[in-house]
Amino acid sequence: MKTRPSTKLNSHQRWSFSALGNVLALSVCSLILSSAFAAEKPMINETIFGGLDDGRMARLYTLENANGLRARVTDYGAILVSLDAPDRDGQLADVTLGYDTLEGWLTNTSYFGSTVGRFGNRIKDGRFSLDGQEYSLAKNNEPGGIPCHLHGGIVGFDKVLWQSEGRVTEDGPQVVLTYLSADGEEGYPGNLTVTVTYTLTNDDELVWEAQAETDAPTIVNIVHHSYWNLSGDPTTSINDHKLTLFADRYLPTDAGLIPTGERKPVEGTPMDFTEATLIGDRVNEDYDSLAKGGGYDHAWVLSETPSAESGLFRAAVLVDPETGRRMEIDTNQPAIQFYGGNFLDGTVTGKDGVVYEHRTGLCLETENFPDAPNQPDFPSSVLRPGERYYHKMVHRFSAE
Repeated sequence: MKTRPSTKLNSHQRWSFSALGNVLALSVCSLILSSAFAAEKPMINETIFGGLDDGRMARLYTLENANGLRARVTDYGAILVSLDAPDRDGQLADVTLGYDTLEGWLTNTSYFGSTVGRFGNRIKDGRFSLDGQEYSLAKNNEPGGIPCHLHGGIVGFDKVLWQSEGRVTEDGPQVVLTYLSADGEEGYPGNLTVTVTYTLTNDDELVWEAQAETDAPTIVNIVHHSYWNLSGDPTTSINDHKLTLFADRYLPTDAGLIPTGERKPVEGTPMDFTEATLIGDRVNEDYDSLAKGGGYDHAWVLSETPSAESGLFRAAVLVDPETGRRMEIDTNQPAIQFYGGNFLDGTVTGKDGVVYEHRTGLCLETENFPDAPNQPDFPSSVLRPGERYYHKMVHRFSAE
């Protein structure tokens, strides 16, 4: 029988503490954590970001590396709130979409900056079978009018308060976030213990890592979901960015944006980003995959051999020719979802009161294949007791 998961917070989500005590403690001064003196870099600054309806308080961590690169992370949704990167003239600007205040993030339906799970991306019909048992999940997305499960459901990882700790390491400032996803939460089996870490390294890398362990067989595909506009001006289109994807195949979808199972060559199609290409050059071409997705909204199968040194695949390079900002992405996952902001439609007002219009931000999400639980030819997304899920995603910033 199909059941719809409750949207109420469970006991595992309601870890308690004195909100008043935290406000008083953190209002005395911002907690500066560093290996030596607060004025030195790298450093991390912790403040109260705002309150939830149940009285709990969300924290905001500002990370700054030795070169002045800055990132802000909140423990609500394990969200990347902002990333300030320099252009070719050294001018810093926030290159992510999102909101100025916690109140905005509480209304977040576009998954700006979020950590999504248990299973990021789509699952057909909101159903999967595991060890002979069928599980029903929320159908919270309807591309093409066809319901499916998306990004963990109604109250996924992006809509819960994580426990958090900020610290400075040899690699740079870091935020460690932990969450216990209880057995049955959003319909998923097993108690899943999750740790997400953001590290801003002194090599100008934002490293996002997700680890998970379970006490019963389950499925896992935890994904980072920032929207990028490297111009630093979200009133401009990302169609003017140049994109390289280290992938010679992609996953075509049906009308509901569920992969058909085919791994189709990109050569000779508008899906070919094996060389740096302006995103807008072919996005409006008469091509079946683009028509179904309303533009780019597909998973590309990474084709390069992982580095012997890092164990990571090269996944993508994104460049804004106007400012020179460059972002490279490496990962240990088999695919990257490129979403071109097709569903941004001017109904969301974000940072500094900017209305986010069509294709003013894009996502590059490293991940397992969408709908992997239902397609045996795809890499397995099953996690069993005694195993550890590990997803590493490196964003490397520079200017040219």
